[in-house]
Formats: sequence, C-alpha cells, structure tokens
Amino acid sequence: MAGLIPQSFIDDLLHRADIVDVIDKRVALKKSGKNYSACCPFHNEKSPSFSVQPEKQFYYCFGCGVGGNAIGFIMNFDSVDFPQAVETLARDNGIEVPREESKAATQRRAENAEIYSLLEEASVYYQQQLRTHEGRAAAVDYLKGRGLSGAIARDFCLGYAPPGWDNLLKACAPTAQKEKDLLKGGMVIERESGKSGGGSSYSGYDRFRHRIMFPIRDARGRTIGFGGRVLGDDKPKYLNSPETPVFHKGSELYGLYEARKASNKLSRLLIVEGYMDVIALAQMGIRNAVATLGTATSGAHLTRLFRMVPEVVFCFDGDKAGRTAAWRALESTLPQMEDGRQVRFLFLPEGEDPDTLVRKIGQEAFEALVDNATPLEQFFFDKLGAELDLDSHQGRGKLRELAQPLVTQIPDGVFALLMREQLAKRLGISGEALTGLIEKSAAQQRPAAQESPHPNQPPVEGYAPAQGANRQEQNRSFGLDPRQSRQSRAAAPAMRRTPSSLNAIKLLLENPEAALDFKGNIDALKSSRDITTSVLGRLITMVHDDPHIDTYTLLGYCAGTDFYAELAQLLRQERITPVEGTASEFLQIIDNILSKLEQDQKIAKLRADLEAKNSELQRNSGTLQAAADTESDAEASTEADMRAWSQSAPPQEPPPFMDFDGED
Repeated sequence: MAGLIPQSFIDDLLHRADIVDVIDKRVALKKSGKNYSACCPFHNEKSPSFSVQPEKQFYYCFGCGVGGNAIGFIMNFDSVDFPQAVETLARDNGIEVPREESKAATQRRAENAEIYSLLEEASVYYQQQLRTHEGRAAAVDYLKGRGLSGAIARDFCLGYAPPGWDNLLKACAPTAQKEKDLLKGGMVIERESGKSGGGSSYSGYDRFRHRIMFPIRDARGRTIGFGGRVLGDDKPKYLNSPETPVFHKGSELYGLYEARKASNKLSRLLIVEGYMDVIALAQMGIRNAVATLGTATSGAHLTRLFRMVPEVVFCFDGDKAGRTAAWRALESTLPQMEDGRQVRFLFLPEGEDPDTLVRKIGQEAFEALVDNATPLEQFFFDKLGAELDLDSHQGRGKLRELAQPLVTQIPDGVFALLMREQLAKRLGISGEALTGLIEKSAAQQRPAAQESPHPNQPPVEGYAPAQGANRQEQNRSFGLDPRQSRQSRAAAPAMRRTPSSLNAIKLLLENPEAALDFKGNIDALKSSRDITTSVLGRLITMVHDDPHIDTYTLLGYCAGTDFYAELAQLLRQERITPVEGTASEFLQIIDNILSKLEQDQKIAKLRADLEAKNSELQRNSGTLQAAADTESDAEASTEADMRAWSQSAPPQEPPPFMDFDGED
C-alpha cells in the first residue's frame, strides 16, 4: 500500500490552488462577469456552456453535467486516477505529497525509490553508449536499417548495452548495496553458488549484453524495466526485465507514456505486438500505438486504456496464430464493453506487421485501415459461425452454446442488448426466448458456483477480485468461463462478496449527507483492525466536521488503500438504490457493522477470560503435581533404603551413634 494521502494536505492543496489557473492551462477561458466560460472539453458544443466559478473554486458544464473541483478536473481532463491528480496539482504548486503509512510501507517506498533511481541511471548509461561506445556501429546500423531517425531514438530513449559481463555494474554499482539494488531491479543476474566470476569482484553479472535497449516507462515516465533486442546470434531474440518490485509486465504497456506525451487529447489507442511496431508507427507519425510486454492483453490493461480513451483497436497478423490471439483479446474485452466504448480488430496481410506495412503504404493509408477495422461484434459472430452450418438446427444450437457464456459477460446496456438481439436473430428465435434460456442456464449453474470448495471450512471474509473485474461480470458468469469445460465450471470456487464496510463507503461517496444522520459510536469504527472499516469511520468524521465536503475530497482519503481499485469499480456500476434511499441503507449497514464489532468484542473477551482461567488451572495443577512428585520421590527413596537395610549384613561393631554402652 502506497499510504493514505492525509486529508489535511488535500484541503490545504485545494485552498492553495486556483482552479482558474488549473483549467486555463488546459482550456482557454474567457472572463464572463464574476466567472469564466469556455466550450466544454468533455463534449462537443458550439456555444460555451462550461463555467468556472473562482469564488467557489468549482467548475460545471450546463451541457453535459460534469463538474467538480481542481482535482476532479485534472482527473477527467488528464485521464488519471486520484493519486496522480493530487500529485500533478501538488507539483504545479511546488509541494510534495505526504503519505500516512506504516514503517514497513515507508521502508518499501524508500527501497523502491532506490530502484527507480538506478533504473533511470541505467537508461542514461545505455543512451550514452549508443552515442559513444566503440562498438555502437552495429546498433546504429540496425536502427537506421529499420528506418528510425535520431529524433525517434531520442523520444523513446533507445540505448545500447555493449558486450561484456559487468559494464553496467562498473557504471552504476560502486558499492555492494548498489549491486543489490540492481539485482532487485532485474538488471543483474546472481552467479550460481560455487561459480567463479572470472576475476570479477561482483557477485553477479549484467543481464543485458550486446543488445539494443528499449526502456519501459510507467504512466509517470519513470523507467521501470527494459526490453533488449539481440544484435548477434544469442537467444532469446528479445529479452525483457523480470518481475520486480516496480515492474509487473502483466499490467504495463510499452509506449503508453510516449503516446500520452505526444497528445493529451487521445481518442483512440492501437495495440500492437512489439516494441519496434510502436516505434516504427511513431516514426511515420502515428503516435497512439502501445504494446503488451510478452503477455496477452488482460483486463488490467483494458481498464487502464478505457480510462484514457473510448476506443481501442487491436492489430494482429492475418494468419491463424494472429486470429487466435485476437480471439483471446476479445474474450478479455467483453467484460469491459460498457456503452460508449468501441473495440475493433485490424488484421494485417499475411507476412506483414505494422512496422513493414506502414513503411510500404504510408501513414494516411495505414490510418484508413485502422478506421475501417473490423468491429468487435462482427468478428465475434464471424468467428463463432465460421465452421457451423447455421441453416441446420444443430448448428444453431451449437452457436448458442458457444456464444451465450460470452454475451452474458457484457455489462448491462444498449450494446449488451444489441448483441443478444443479434444472437437471437442468428438462432432464429425471439429475444424473449433467448433471455429465458440465459436465465435458466444461470439458475442451473448458480448452485454449483455457490458451493464452497472447502465445505468443512468457514467462508473466507474479504474481497480479492481481479483488477479490472466488475460485479456484472462476476454475477453473470456463475462459473461460465468460456475457456473452461463444463466439469471445471461445476467445481468453480465461490466468489468472495464485497465487504459491508466497502459498500457503506460507496454509498457515503455517492451521498455524503447520509453520514450526518449517523449518531452512533464512530470510535468503534475508527479503532477497528479492519482497514476498510477504520477508513469508513474516518470518512464519517470528516463529513460531521465539514457537512459541505465533496465526493472528490472523500475519495482522496481512500487513495492508496488496498481496496481503492475495488471501490473505483463499485462506483462505476449502475446505482441500484435511489438517492432518497441511500441514507437508510447506509445506516442499516453501519448498524450491522457495529453489531458485528460488538459481537466480536464479546467473543474476544470470552476467549481472553477462558485463556486466563486455563492458565490459572495449569499453574495450580503444576504446583500440585510438583508436590505430589516430591512426596512420591520421598516415599520411593525411603522404601529403597529400607530394602537395602534389610538386605545388608549386620555390622561387626556398631556405629558410634549406636554405641550406648559408652554412655555414663
């Protein structure tokens, strides 16, 4: 956990910042009386309906209804999450964001900061080698042969790792601690035990040797890892950094930082397969391409992308392997297909990749291909029906078996309805009939999905959904993963429910005034060992202290917590409870939480009392046992002495203490 941003800091930051300056840097404002106005940056309009109120430090659009404070505007306009928006605003005002965190978290942040620093130092070193190393010719010739200019190499910070086992170590690891940090950052490989370093004083050796280096940067522009393309005959051809404390390849995208840097008003992102595809497209003026890092596109990837743009286009080879990869991408995309989002698939001619094709046909023709890429729904039905005889009843039945588990993953909305209507049309049945079949299947699968995989153990409390998952996906699936067999579906583990305290936080953020009706024991919530319940108590206190506090400020207090991603997912879901019913539901949840806390305290007290009595009984029984052991030992000793006495020969002369005759 990165740590909570203190509420006092957020309040002070909003007081320091001028919302007019914040917005005017991004949108040209015009003075209009006491306020400022402009055409709304969040929807298309000809006459200004976007208003900024300096007195209230608030913005609002009368056209689309969007509004908020300076932090909220940065979140919406820059397409960043709350912590990044706070950091942006703080940086613009020349202050650093503090964090409330444990000692362990503080130490972890410090260690990660060292890794970030060394990785950036390594990136600079590789860039210098590309310009100055005596063996750089092979790297420069390769890049020129791929049609890359020096400007593009500079924009993507391309570099060169020269041959040798310890070049990076010599440049960046003057101490043993620096070498350990390079090892943690994935730049050094530790030697096997017992193997000599050939005279080297280092315990490891450079991971990347004689390779062109592609720095991988996160959304903030920090170097978090590298990819290396070999220049000789070594294997593998491409080598990525391993998983490290700062690099998780399953959630990162190459080129995303560069795409956002090139344009702050992206409307579409193109997903390609390799580093060179991203860079070659950028060389030809197409600056909105990104690439996964040797993994399939995941829900985590798509969640990040859809925060920034409404449209994603996948680019794959047109051969069988490319279409198979495209189908896997489609499966990951379906749970993300909320209304307003678009997904297309561009299949390239066989033998071509984006790098070669864009150089053949040019930017304009390539962008025309992207504009006319295959929509998700067309690829979906074409793929499923390709090998089926849809004129036969059996073929239609097979189509329904294949398609139903997939369409039920799509979030509720117009797109989901149209996909079901299209499926019903191809099956030759009514939409109502298809809905009935879907509900029947869900009812049959529900009992199997709800069975615990460990019937003799109590259910696990808490929550751990995959990042990017949503409740609609979880509720519909009931184990209906299209990649699983029916047998494995039946044994699917039960889904973990969202904790009551997290639901309460969601309701509080949607309607902060609901907390004003709570008059119960806030301290019991704040002192809970459960972080979600503890934060809930603090949020209620914040509303009591400032009844006019807004949702963005409350949300900021949750930033950096382990449950922040899940909370963001809950807030994006359709609101079930009407606003007027929020307060009563919120209070009911709080009462249930307090009742459980009270019950837990009673149980804890009973356990403590029981343990105290057990300890006392053990002490008493130990004393009695010791006395009994002593008495038993004494009796045993006496009995042994008596046996020895009776068996011994009578003394020839009595011992002195038996010589009574000598007494007068």
